[in-house]
Amino acid sequence: MTVQEHAVRPTQAASPRRMPVPAPRGPVSAVLVDVLSRGRSTDDLATVATVLEGRDLVGDEDLQITLTMLYELSYQGLDGVPDDFEWDPALIGLRRRLETAFEAQLRATVEVPQHEGGADASAVARTLFAMAADASRGPGLSAYVARTATRGQLDELLVHRSVYQLKEADPHTWAIPRLGGTPKAALVEIQSDEYGGGRLEHMHAALFARTMRGLGLDDAYGAYVDLVPAHTLASVNMMSMFGLQRRLRGAIVGHLAAFEMTSSIPNQLFGNGFRRHGFDADTTWYFDEHVEADAVHEQIAGRDLAGALAEQEPALLDDILFGAAACHAVDGWMGQRILDAWRADRSSLRELAA
Repeated sequence: MTVQEHAVRPTQAASPRRMPVPAPRGPVSAVLVDVLSRGRSTDDLATVATVLEGRDLVGDEDLQITLTMLYELSYQGLDGVPDDFEWDPALIGLRRRLETAFEAQLRATVEVPQHEGGADASAVARTLFAMAADASRGPGLSAYVARTATRGQLDELLVHRSVYQLKEADPHTWAIPRLGGTPKAALVEIQSDEYGGGRLEHMHAALFARTMRGLGLDDAYGAYVDLVPAHTLASVNMMSMFGLQRRLRGAIVGHLAAFEMTSSIPNQLFGNGFRRHGFDADTTWYFDEHVEADAVHEQIAGRDLAGALAEQEPALLDDILFGAAACHAVDGWMGQRILDAWRADRSSLRELAA
């Protein structure tokens, strides 16, 4: 089944704002789908702890789609699922078990570089910019798109990115009420731009939807969730995990700083790749907007947000750096897997039955 064929499935969600309940990818997600869609008892979720040991959370299709569903209950919701499931104790317990293991794996595998200068805002910003520079020497997905990607691979790129970009900025917005002073003001300034300064047509999520429509893709929220593999889901789930926990407010701030610092040049290259295939300015608007906006955002995020938070709460410095390193690492793993597939002349998406 192609991306275009998947886009017109009759099983699309009734609501354009709610993600359709994904298809299960293993025993844990199968039980969760039964709980959410068919009223199966939440008691059946208690056995999940027995399946966690020794599993690679980042690359596990079953566990990442499970986390996606659990987190989505706190965003737009899942189609046909009552809103009160968001705070169901059994579902919260399942989420906590999964994200505890997920966080532990990230902390054990993500390399955080040495930092000198303590919690001084300028020193923190310098370290973050150096980390971003190192990350830019990674897989080179954006350069591949600019020079080599086929028309079909452009579709795949948008499908991967749609899981986050159609709710762009929302995971980081959870941090606003958890910050104060200069860091809070800096985050609000960044997020205001992400949400179009109050203009719907300029919201970055709306611009991304416009790009999807320009390629003939379905821009409904979560329309392609079943096609997206675990490593792509892990990138978004990591943001949700950081953003939804006050304890990890340093990590979500570090993540946003890293995200903004590695956005401007890649988006320019992505836009060039779409222009190479003849797409007009209306379709590339999303990428072009980020070239300018994120060049400003990276300065605010590095100094006024992450640097100022480190000065304000020095105990959060390690988490700020961890969040940035995790952003670079997980997005790098995702990009490398996409590139490996494309260079082998195969799809980077999951194969589904027609």
